[in-house]
Amino acid sequence: MTDPVRVGLVGLGIIAETHLAVLAERDDVILDFTVDPRPVGPVVFRGDTPPHYGGLTQALDAHKPDLVVLATPTDTHAGLVAQALLGSGARVLVEKPLVHDLASLAGLRELDGRADVRGRLFTAHHFAFSPEVDWAAELLAAHPGWGPVTAITSAFYDPYVLRGAEAFASYLSSWTDSGVNQLSMLTRFVDLTGLRSVSETDGGASAWCTVGFRSRGGEGVARLRSSWLTGSSSKESGLVLGRSGVEVWIDHTAMTGFAAREGELLAVFGNDGRTPRKVAHYRPLYASLLSGRPDPVLGFDAAVTITAIHQAGAGGRGPVAGGGPGEGPGPQGWWGG
Repeated sequence: MTDPVRVGLVGLGIIAETHLAVLAERDDVILDFTVDPRPVGPVVFRGDTPPHYGGLTQALDAHKPDLVVLATPTDTHAGLVAQALLGSGARVLVEKPLVHDLASLAGLRELDGRADVRGRLFTAHHFAFSPEVDWAAELLAAHPGWGPVTAITSAFYDPYVLRGAEAFASYLSSWTDSGVNQLSMLTRFVDLTGLRSVSETDGGASAWCTVGFRSRGGEGVARLRSSWLTGSSSKESGLVLGRSGVEVWIDHTAMTGFAAREGELLAVFGNDGRTPRKVAHYRPLYASLLSGRPDPVLGFDAAVTITAIHQAGAGGRGPVAGGGPGEGPGPQGWWGG
């Protein structure tokens, strides 16, 4: 028997609801405290209401958590990470993206001499844990004879055109919003080497980027399309293993996939339709994080690689007021995710 993991949750917006739902399923976790500067209602966790604070410093003065989860606006991440790492011995899980500018990333690197950044800081790259991504990664690992991935095409569409200026205020641009999800997903299949090209159109509502990668001794290019000019959400990725002629297609919206070679269907993946998409992402994410051997995609080195490519594609732009997706002060609620 081991003691339960004491979790402190900072930020009680939209994405916090998913964290709470998944954590409540785990009998090895207790919610030690919550933090949010806004006047929010009490959080009920398995019938109990944990202590609530208006600031992280107050909470850390009163508690000794094992894990601090930061579900706050992206432009608050660097400061809160430093508080949590230096003010406690807890591991820290930060909502993606880890930071929105390279200067903040450099600041976190400098903390490594004062706190175990690589051993304690993790980023919630949840798309890398989606069931269809996990299936495809295991499929490729089980068939090394298929050879390297030689090309990837990924298209992420969200209907934010309907929100007009509000979408830009909350999400900044299509690449800023979707790029980090696409890049983290790709790390399950290939080793990213750098941004090759980027073109943002429609005032930032659409993007076309190419990213270099290595796979099983070969090299290839991933083509990443994202856009808000659509009537509904749609996210798909295709991987080509050119030497063997195998293609793997995964639908991130439906959480399904299949592999084929010419006219032959090689493998299929589906789901029962009962699990909400983000819950399906965060269940395995927390299982990995709390296992004692977290997946490398959660680690600081992966976040450094993803952030460097992501920010190169965004022209190194800093955050706008309100932070990242679902985190702005608009209708989606502050400190969302």
